Amino acid sequence: MLKWALIFFIISIVAGLLGFTGVAAGAAGIAKVLFILFLVLCVIFLALGIAAAKKLGS
Repeated sequence: MLKWALIFFIISIVAGLLGFTGVAAGAAGIAKVLFILFLVLCVIFLALGIAAAKKLGS
């Protein structure tokens, strides 16, 4: 998911440099959503991993 966020970020930068502001804004919005989703899932799986490690350790 982080890979796709970076791809859309690069598309946004290139489109902005070429003057396609509508495409750049759309790609930037998609990149932002994917990055936030990546962060949320990362925190959830981190919490699940810590909980599982504590359960296995005791």
